[in-house]
Amino acid sequence: MRQDLTVQQMSEDDDRSPPLDLRCGAAPSINRARNCSGEAVSGSGSSTSSSIPASVPVTVTEYQSQYPDQVLEIVLENVLQFLTSRRDRNAASLVCKSWWRAEALTRSELFIGNCYAVSPDRARGRFRRVRSVVLKGKPRFADFNLMPPDWGAHFGPWVCVLANAYPWLEKVYLKRMSITDDDLALLAESFSGFKELTLVCCEGFGTCGLAFIASKCRQLRVLDLIETEVTDDEVDWISLFPEGETCLESLIFDCVDCAINFEALEKLVARSPFLRKLRLNRHVSIRQLYRLMVRAPQLTHLGTGKYGPSEVAQRQGDTEPDYIAAFAACKSLVCLSGFREITPDYLSAIYPVCANLTSLNFSYATITADQLKPVICNCHKLQIFWALDSICDEGLQAVAATCKELRELRVFPMNAQEDVEGPVSEVGLQAISEGCRKLQSILYFCQRMTNAAVIAMSSNCLELEVFRLCIMGRHRPDHATGEPMDEGFGAIVRNCRKLTRLAVSGLLTDRAFGYIGKYGKLIRTLSVAFAGDSDMGLKYVLEGCPKLQKLEIRDSPFGDAALRSGLHHYYNMRFLWMSSCRLTRQGCQEIAQAMPRLVVEVIRSDDEEETDNYVETLYMYRSLEGPRHDAPKFVTILR
Repeated sequence: MRQDLTVQQMSEDDDRSPPLDLRCGAAPSINRARNCSGEAVSGSGSSTSSSIPASVPVTVTEYQSQYPDQVLEIVLENVLQFLTSRRDRNAASLVCKSWWRAEALTRSELFIGNCYAVSPDRARGRFRRVRSVVLKGKPRFADFNLMPPDWGAHFGPWVCVLANAYPWLEKVYLKRMSITDDDLALLAESFSGFKELTLVCCEGFGTCGLAFIASKCRQLRVLDLIETEVTDDEVDWISLFPEGETCLESLIFDCVDCAINFEALEKLVARSPFLRKLRLNRHVSIRQLYRLMVRAPQLTHLGTGKYGPSEVAQRQGDTEPDYIAAFAACKSLVCLSGFREITPDYLSAIYPVCANLTSLNFSYATITADQLKPVICNCHKLQIFWALDSICDEGLQAVAATCKELRELRVFPMNAQEDVEGPVSEVGLQAISEGCRKLQSILYFCQRMTNAAVIAMSSNCLELEVFRLCIMGRHRPDHATGEPMDEGFGAIVRNCRKLTRLAVSGLLTDRAFGYIGKYGKLIRTLSVAFAGDSDMGLKYVLEGCPKLQKLEIRDSPFGDAALRSGLHHYYNMRFLWMSSCRLTRQGCQEIAQAMPRLVVEVIRSDDEEETDNYVETLYMYRSLEGPRHDAPKFVTILR
């Protein structure tokens, strides 16, 4: 009973945890992307029903005595369909054998937060009626080139099992997975009713794979490619969508860095009356954007592609279309992104839709504060805003003055070098904290910061759930006082009681980690870079944060003693990543021996020789399967 309960609790990472209750056989006795889409996936299931034939008279007492489990499961199946939270479903499955079986029969959405945490066969044995699968592969630090590209996370084994086990599969969401064209071909050919494919930060396939999806999936509603690498196979995949009216509701390909057949795209948009989301790549010019908008005024989400004039049109002296009228006609538009290779003179075209916007993404647009102000002054409903730091503190002050409903802010660096003077600072951060009191999530890159500004944010933005402050440059102190940034981050974890995700940077001592361990009781994801004094810092966190699920650490002075301090908690975490710290192979080996159900991987670069003393990268994760069988040569799995 205790062992089953422990395994079940391992999966309870709020509503984003992988359901590691995937035990088959006898029943037991008991989310680099710059996009505006969320990752929340519910764990709802479909119901099944049964009835007693009317021609067979059976008394209640007789029926209950003969079929008590069947009656209970019929009731449960109809009740469990209303449970949409995976945490609630996991808890229900622990009650008894009947509940465990009924929960498995009614779960239609399967979430696996680590593709190596369970095997495809185990998932198939546990759940039989799945229609939607969410599968995640590499950890987030892979986005920063901290993991060799051939590490693993292959979709192939999964799609082979899905094809045989779930003929009614409709949705697949993959993040940081390695996918081949053959995988996509098998996916397209195996499910006659397939409707939604979302690939986030994936790699390994090309336009040939997209061609299989476009041509075979006749009921496709969603094809979203987000921050995903797509190889140019010189295949015209856009023209392969079925003739006649389509079911398309969302088409996102802004990350596809190759030209597309625009005439085919224009025809596709014209025969897709349900299309609401369209995000274009940089090969689509603003004139072509105009033609698409005229044919799809019903759009709610638009990624503009290249937001500048066509060189061909300029040479020919063609008259510019009325872009303002095109945007004005899109009365349902609430989300704008794109603006690649922007020509600021065209920004005035979006003025008519600013009043309705709830999301605006300028993270690929190099614009100044003066260019931003006429846009942002009308965005009173804005809840999500992403931008480059080219807007400067002055631009952030304009956002703070207007966007009182803002919930999420991300400010990315235009120049990520450590030794440059950044255009945003504590001035912009403090302005946001004073003007946007409903803020729930912030990602802020800067070169300098003060404790006072961070403390002000902790006092003004009490609804914060995500606080990621990235002070570029190593060990940067409070630039006004020269003191460590301990008190600022301490105020964040002390005052923001809803905080679940935290990223720390700058000059930090063990005192900051003491604050995190003492007050960060709801933190589930913690990212650390170039911070800390000694092993005590990590020990404070591992002993003080009971909800911690994902821990990412790089270039910090934590060693074997710090690693051993988390023995009591590692089975409850999804993963621990440590790179360029002070770990030894012997210390990692001790963890592997003490926790046999934990997979302990030591990763080195391709040109690095294996040594007995120094560990460049440690990646540890919980798994019901044990060590994986597809580890490359540069990965050593300790046993």
